[in-house]
Amino acid sequence: MPRMRQIAFPLAAALAVSVAVPALAHEPGILEAVATKSGMSWRVDVTLEHPDTGWDHYADGWEVLDADGKRIGYRLLHHPHVNEQPFTRSLTNLDLPDGTRRIHIRAHCSVDGWGDKTFRVDIDP
Repeated sequence: MPRMRQIAFPLAAALAVSVAVPALAHEPGILEAVATKSGMSWRVDVTLEHPDTGWDHYADGWEVLDADGKRIGYRLLHHPHVNEQPFTRSLTNLDLPDGTRRIHIRAHCSVDGWGDKTFRVDIDP
């Protein structure tokens, strides 16, 4: 009986550790984001990288947040970019509230949801 306990404990510990580790969670990485004044509004270009596998798992959007974390813009990505990594997409006609000096970009994955990290973009008036 003591021999079984020796074997069972390491096995149980290994299973507990493997369950605690997330299974291949890959939030989209924001490599670059640029905001450019365009007439009375703004254009935001965002370069993402994500291990898209197809329609079942891909970077499917990104949002523009103000300094308080409120969404002020959203860009839906209409399809996977399996063979186009990294890739850049734009959001045009974005109206920024007066006095905005900084925005944040956060990316979304069709499987893993919203990423934990944001990318800061300083706004030059």
